[in-house]
Order: sequence, then structure tokens, then C-alpha cells
Amino acid sequence: MKIELVDTTPLIWRRLVIGGQASFATLHHVIQAAMGWHDAHLHEFRVGDMRIGVPDEEFDEPDHPTVFEKRVRLDRLLATGATFTYLYDFGDSWLHRISVEQVRKHANQYDDGLAVGVEGGERACPPEDAGGVGQYQEFVASFENDPYGEETEPVRTWAGLDFDPARFDRPAANAAIARMLWNGWIK
Repeated sequence: MKIELVDTTPLIWRRLVIGGQASFATLHHVIQAAMGWHDAHLHEFRVGDMRIGVPDEEFDEPDHPTVFEKRVRLDRLLATGATFTYLYDFGDSWLHRISVEQVRKHANQYDDGLAVGVEGGERACPPEDAGGVGQYQEFVASFENDPYGEETEPVRTWAGLDFDPARFDRPAANAAIARMLWNGWIK
């Protein structure tokens, strides 16, 4: 799968491998680790007209309910060439476009382990609560022009002094996913 953070320039993206037996709940957690989000906000997937996430009586539309993400396996809805979206943080509206680039045959029929990993990506994920794509792009522009200037200092301090919008740390993303698998947080 290729995941693109919509409207970012240059594009922020990740390429994942994930077993088709995984649920959309597992995919949510893998995306969080791969992108560098902290799972601090609501989210939902949209596959065609279907909303997949965590149902909420307060926000669900009666004629268009949210399907519980733990009950829907990826291989039941997705095939090579499928595209769908993942919205994270309904306030900042981080919209991700996800493309299924390839469906591979499971190598070992006796292995019930979940194959998950980040194969590639570019650029750092915006920090939580960065205000959406527009505000983040403004921060990146000022950061690249004057990384230690007065305008960028408060955001740089808040994002972390080592924050670099051009850096993607693939080993750290894979380590986060491995930790979740090892601890049984995702299945």
C-alpha cells in the first residue's frame, strides 16, 4: 500500500506491507506508527460509500453508520488497484489517500503471523495539532528559510528541537510497529 498525506508539498508518503487478514483497526495503528502520529485524535476510513472506524452515536449518521473497524478485514474489501481514504484528526483534517499497489500471495500457509512493515517513505509527518496542511506548509516554508528564526522557534520547540521536516526515519517506524506486535497491541 502507498499512503500519501494529501495536499502536502513536497509529498509526505509511506509504503507499507500488511497482511490481508489484518483488520482496519490494525491498519489504523500501523499507519499511526508509519506516519509518526500519536493516535491522539479520532479517525475514519472511507472505502467507497462505506465509513469504517469506531462507531459513535453522537456523530454517526443514522442512514450511514460507521462499520466497526475491528470487524472488517482488509482482504474482504481491497484488491490491487483499490484506493480509499483515511482521515486522522477531524479538527486538523489530515487526509491520507491510500492505494493498494499489489496483493501478494501469503508465502507460508502455516504461518499465522501478521506480515507488517514500512518499505519506504519520504519526509517527516507533521507534529500533532499542527493546524492542518496549510499551517504546516507555512511552518515548513519558514523553517527551511530560517530554521532558527523568531517565527519558527516556538513551533520548533513544540515539535522537538531535533525536528526536521525532510527526515523520515524508517527504522524507527518499523521498530514502533514491531513493539506493537510484540506487546500484542495489534493482531
